[in-house]
Amino acid sequence: MLKLTKRTEYGLIALMHLADRGGEVLSVRSIGEYYSMPQRLLAQTLQDLSHSGLVQSQRGAGGGYSLAQAPNAITIGAVVQALEGEPGLTSCHELPAIGQGSVCGIESLCPIRSPLDRIRDGIWALLQGTTLQSLADSTLTPRELFTVPSTSPTEATKS
Repeated sequence: MLKLTKRTEYGLIALMHLADRGGEVLSVRSIGEYYSMPQRLLAQTLQDLSHSGLVQSQRGAGGGYSLAQAPNAITIGAVVQALEGEPGLTSCHELPAIGQGSVCGIESLCPIRSPLDRIRDGIWALLQGTTLQSLADSTLTPRELFTVPSTSPTEATKS
């Protein structure tokens, strides 16, 4: 079902670690050893986050990575976008993102596309509205974390 890739999990963990260290430049090795992560995968992940402007890299002796933005400016959605692209729930959501267009023969008649679009949009809004800082502060209660915009006023009053 909906699941972040290992790369995204490692990326989020590394970003949280960098945020916790308050601007300190940390090596891939130090982060990888601290969390027992594969250093090659972590290095590739941090390079992608660097290309996306979420971390900055410093070369040479004492080099490594630090956050390029404040933790309250980095959203989980930005991390997911940098490492995975926008989330999709069905193959019709994913095909346009990889340049294949839609190959579904029932797209215009599909009874699940619109409801699943709303679910996907709610998940994406949640990811875009959640920052590293809010994760670090544990400011989100479980109810806030899993509150997704309802599709109708009557559904909103049922909860």
